[in-house]
Amino acid sequence: MVTTPSDAEATTPTIGPTWWQRHARRVWLAVKIVAALAVAAGVGWWFLLAPVLVTTHTVARGEVTAEVLGTGTLEARVSAIVGPKVAGLITRITADQGDCVKAGDTLIFLEDTDVTQQVGVAEADVAAATAGVERLHADQQRAEAVLAQARLTHERLLSAAASNATSAQEVDKAAEALAVAEAESARAAAAIVEGQKRLVATERSLDYQRARLHDTTIEAPFDALVVRRDRDEGDVVTAGSSVLQLVSLSEMWITAWVDETELARLAEGQPARVVFRSEPSVEYPGAVARVGREADRETREVIVDVRVEKLPATWAVGQRAEVYIRVDRREGVTVLPAALLLVRDGKTGVMVDDGGKARWREVAAGLRGREVVEITSGLPPGDVVVSPATAGGGALREGRRITPK
Repeated sequence: MVTTPSDAEATTPTIGPTWWQRHARRVWLAVKIVAALAVAAGVGWWFLLAPVLVTTHTVARGEVTAEVLGTGTLEARVSAIVGPKVAGLITRITADQGDCVKAGDTLIFLEDTDVTQQVGVAEADVAAATAGVERLHADQQRAEAVLAQARLTHERLLSAAASNATSAQEVDKAAEALAVAEAESARAAAAIVEGQKRLVATERSLDYQRARLHDTTIEAPFDALVVRRDRDEGDVVTAGSSVLQLVSLSEMWITAWVDETELARLAEGQPARVVFRSEPSVEYPGAVARVGREADRETREVIVDVRVEKLPATWAVGQRAEVYIRVDRREGVTVLPAALLLVRDGKTGVMVDDGGKARWREVAAGLRGREVVEITSGLPPGDVVVSPATAGGGALREGRRITPK
């Protein structure tokens, strides 16, 4: 049988572009599914099976120190505001802010012309009263002499009258002269008492004027540092106003506020570290000087004064500082960096290296310090604690393979 070309074309199936057009989308979808499954498998293998890079810490024995934190300001235990007791014009100030002064140094001078004149008048009054008393003593001696002579004359005339050697008139005159002499003697004695009282009054007036004159100069009450100057020469000040503020350098401390829950652990004499905010990387030694006995009713904090044994090269009264008071210390105990402790489901534990895999280990913590924690059970010395080496490493899972960094 002979076929014609037209018959062959009619019986042969068409598989060219028409077939790919029908199945291309299905094939492409299958390829994407396979690729996605491959990527998911790779990611799953990476997160579930690939080793995690970790840092390691070998547990050892050491010491742990517990501290109580307080925040406060630098203060002087002894301070004083220096100013005049009387009103006046300041003529001179011998110290300025930042100067060190000694006890007894004259710091402030007030205008004293009027008071000086008053002192001169009082001194003259004392001198006059003293001279008056001396004159009265001389008058008393004269009166005593006249009295003695009158008494002797009266006794002699009485004896003569007994033998009729004198007249009664002479005896009466002698008695009268004796009475007058006795009165003059009493008067002289009374005048001396009056003169002595007048002398005491003038002396007290002189003392008062001298005290006023002394008040025109103000002295340093103790060895001190001038931390503030409020007035200058030429200012008129009133009694009690502030001119200079002094602080004693013999004892400086941090007046710190500490939470009242820590009160039972605080005691005088406990060592402390002082960190000034101006030098956050430097620690200065100190000790608890006294513990307050009144809590703030709003903040529930108490004041603890911590003596600073050494000050920074540059410091200021009132500057801020933190104090770390040591309340407990244990040596030769199992310690662990506090950052390695984890809390899961309300339990405290760590991740340890168990043959190349991370394992959860529950532990019991004891005394907590600033950087390390005492481990009382669950983690003997020599065990290796691990943590993710990268900041975004997340939490290690139980049984995850690990690789030390």
